[in-house]
Amino acid sequence: MGVLTAALLGCSATAATGVSNAAPARPVGGPAAHVPAATASPSPTPTPSPTPPPVNRKTATAELTIPSIGIKNLRIVPYEGTTDDWPGTRIQDRSLAASPYGPHGGVGPGEIGNYLVTGHRLSAGGPLNKVPSLKAGQKVLVTTGGTTYTYTVTETRKTDFRSARSLAEQRAPVPGHPGEKPTKAMITVSTCATPEDNAAGNFWRDAKNNPQHRIDKIGVLTSWSKAPAGS
Repeated sequence: MGVLTAALLGCSATAATGVSNAAPARPVGGPAAHVPAATASPSPTPTPSPTPPPVNRKTATAELTIPSIGIKNLRIVPYEGTTDDWPGTRIQDRSLAASPYGPHGGVGPGEIGNYLVTGHRLSAGGPLNKVPSLKAGQKVLVTTGGTTYTYTVTETRKTDFRSARSLAEQRAPVPGHPGEKPTKAMITVSTCATPEDNAAGNFWRDAKNNPQHRIDKIGVLTSWSKAPAGS
C-alpha cells in the first residue's frame, strides 16, 4: 500500500518624484492645469509550477518490500496478460516480480480489486523463496509514484494450474470469489509450490515448467503514505 512550487514576486510601484507642492498657475477664467497622477508598474505574472502527470499505477514499475522475510525493493514489472503466461514468465526469469493487468489481469497498487504479483521461488535467484512462510498480520509494502501502499496478509490460498476454476479464483477481482464485485484494494503474492509438489510425488509441469500448484498470500490494503518532497 512532493510537489515543487515556484513563485515570482512582483515589485511595488515607486512614488513619482519631482512634483512641486505649489499649485500650478492658471489663466484667469480658465480651467485648472492637469497634473498626471503617478501610476504603478504592473507586477509580472507568476510562472505556474510544473505539475507532473498522474502515475498510471497499472503500467508503472513498482517495488516490493516484505520486511518479515527480508525482501527489499524487489522490482515489479507490469505487463498486459494473465498470471504466469509467457510474457510474465519471461519477466520472472530475469529475477524480477511480474504483475499482469488488463481484461484478464489485475489492478494497480492501491486500486480497488486484486493486485497480482508473481515471482520465482527457486529459479532465477528465488526472489520469492520465503513467501510461503508469510503469516496473517504481516505486512507487504508496494511503492510506486512516490507512494507506498501497505497491505496486511489475511489468508493463504493454493492455486491449481490444472483447474480452470482455480485459476479464475486466483485472478478474480475478489481473490477466491469470481464474479463478486470488489470493494477493497487487495493483493495476491504468488509463487510456486514446487518443493511441496515434489515431496508429494507430483512432478507434473506445464510447457513453461510451472508445477501444478502455487502458493498465494492474500492481503488487504490497510494504509498508504506519500514520500516526503524531494526524496
